[in-house]
Amino acid sequence: MQVAKPVGRNAPAIKYDILSALTVHALSGDKHQQRSILRVIALITTRYNWRSNELSIGREEIARLWSVNERTVKREMAKLRTMGWIAVKRPAARGRVAVYEFDLKQLMVDTSEVWPTIGSDFQARMTEEPEGQTNIVPFKVKPPALDSRGTDVWTQVQTILHGRDPELWSSWFQHLTEADRAGGVVTLMAPSRFMADYIAQKWSARLLAVYSRVDPDVRSLRFEAAE
Repeated sequence: MQVAKPVGRNAPAIKYDILSALTVHALSGDKHQQRSILRVIALITTRYNWRSNELSIGREEIARLWSVNERTVKREMAKLRTMGWIAVKRPAARGRVAVYEFDLKQLMVDTSEVWPTIGSDFQARMTEEPEGQTNIVPFKVKPPALDSRGTDVWTQVQTILHGRDPELWSSWFQHLTEADRAGGVVTLMAPSRFMADYIAQKWSARLLAVYSRVDPDVRSLRFEAAE
């Protein structure tokens, strides 16, 4: 799946595609899913900077937009981070609100089941590979093999991560190993402290979202360095 950056001549169409997928995905779920996604759409349409992929907004302002209290905002934003839809780009500091970023690819992956409902043209547009846009030859990354018994949680997590973004997987996730999984906490080992810290800061929400789908008992992740 290719998710083009929503800038340039085709930006309006790309934005409409993303919002269409979100809206139809919301309508396919229960009232809780509908409310959560409506809140996401409200953030996108009122405060999101598509060009820079930045959502600069404070908890108090989100609460006002959503007509809820700040406690609800804190809980809902934590849920969106766990899903991998949103991440903190720059934390709040004195006199400045937090800046968030949306993972548009993750968002579209999670709405893919409703693409046929929107239409065959939409599904084709979302799944076709762009041609003539780059002279870079992509690397062919071999995905990890699934455990035939379906009991290897880490292998399943790795396979899902590879399927969603092979380049990201080859750069970061394939270097991780699962050191321990107990009591709802998974310890992942990285080859270096830099890699452990970077993945923890940048990609922990995506990893936790995938882990939670494979093993719902997993509630948090720890990252350690082998060296």
